[in-house]
Amino acid sequence: MRRSGLFWGILLLLIGLLLLLNNLDLITVDVWSAVWAVVLIALGIGILWGIVLGPGSLEGEELTIPLGGAASGRVQVKHGAGRLRVSAGAPPDTLLVGSCSGGISHRTRSKGNELDVELSPRDFPYGMAPWNWGRGGLRWSFRLNDQIPVVLAVETGASDVRLDLTELRISDLQLQTGASSVSVDLPARAGRTRVRVEAGAASVSLRVPPDVAARVRLESALASVEVDRNRFPRTGDVYLSSDYDTAQNKVDIKVEAGVGSLRVS
Repeated sequence: MRRSGLFWGILLLLIGLLLLLNNLDLITVDVWSAVWAVVLIALGIGILWGIVLGPGSLEGEELTIPLGGAASGRVQVKHGAGRLRVSAGAPPDTLLVGSCSGGISHRTRSKGNELDVELSPRDFPYGMAPWNWGRGGLRWSFRLNDQIPVVLAVETGASDVRLDLTELRISDLQLQTGASSVSVDLPARAGRTRVRVEAGAASVSLRVPPDVAARVRLESALASVEVDRNRFPRTGDVYLSSDYDTAQNKVDIKVEAGVGSLRVS
């Protein structure tokens, strides 16, 4: 917190100095263009500073979210930058258990038979900001309950993300990611799973289990796209398993990708 305070103090000082010099007619430049240049330079310095000074505290803390009798769950993860792991294996009476380094806060509320959990950096939204990316970031690892339906929403920045959802009953997966490396093993026995991915300059890999059908729709700009056409032949604007309509387990995938790569296998 002291480092980030110093960073913001220096940044505001530089911007204020530019505005003062412009008002005194001591400089004749497009001051707002100069302000943006200062912001970008300062962000770069902040990231490099974090790398040089090393990571923040990596002391882990354990997190347990009791199920409390709920029949379904909704988990929203606002991760930021660092490393994120999600898999199955939480005890039957819990929705989520995890180990978290870098600081985490959580909020829970019940909506009828559904337990809603939101996880975010302790200093959110500042913990998700670019100047923290060089400090080792957040290292979070969670195990979810595999006995109940769960909606999972993940929002992450410059991260290494591994989601092993094979044994989970994920009914809806929402993934928003920036400059990340993302690998997702989709559910094998969840019935119908809806998957929505919004990716920037990211490398995204989606693996569909062997006995699961898929429908894949892509809205891609400059992304490199690789889809297993033996399993998912292209039909018009979609890639579709031949048994999609009758399959007991299926995934409905929609991807909006920018500069990066996408693989569906």
